[in-house]
Amino acid sequence: MTRSPERGGWKLVLASASPRRREILANAGFVFEVRPADVDETPLDGEDPEEHVRRLARRKAEAVALGPGEVVLAADTIVTVDGAILGKPAGAAEARRMLEQLSGRGHEVLTGICLRHGGGAIVDAARTRVWFLELSREEIDAYVASGEPLDKAGAYGIQGLASKFVRRIEGCYFNVVGLPVALVYEHWRTVTASPPTGGGGDAQPGKTGSGRGAAHS
Repeated sequence: MTRSPERGGWKLVLASASPRRREILANAGFVFEVRPADVDETPLDGEDPEEHVRRLARRKAEAVALGPGEVVLAADTIVTVDGAILGKPAGAAEARRMLEQLSGRGHEVLTGICLRHGGGAIVDAARTRVWFLELSREEIDAYVASGEPLDKAGAYGIQGLASKFVRRIEGCYFNVVGLPVALVYEHWRTVTASPPTGGGGDAQPGKTGSGRGAAHS
């Protein structure tokens, strides 16, 4: 198995406690350290969903200490339907409402990522379109009772019990799980193409652009 991190003196730090993100990285051959970030994930008034996930990914990356030769990877995932942001449900009642919104229709899953290093940061986002089957009240109640929806954006996990609800997707499957690993690897290759410079610990990156595609600073 190719061990892509730590090449050229670089080390990867995952700023997330998510077991799903850890599993995706590990299965892709990444070697990394975990330093969870804790930030307020409340959307700003009038904030566009993609701007929201980019902003939170950047904030999470900046909330973690950065050592010399390290790259901090942070991510934030949401579900959007009709322009509304669906994060993690506060409880069973909210999870039930979210699943009712998703039933029998399409929605989008967005994940913002940030790779922060001593020379700045790269911020990008991925989106995947997902279509659900029509769900009965009994199906929703049974799924909520399983407890699986309660720690997941949009109140479902495509890799778990909710897999049977997903009719089709367009885009990256791993993005729906919580980390668009190919996009991460693309930017990891860019960052690690040159060896880390001397110093590099806890630089304060500049402002990130807000257009589509990767923003470098």
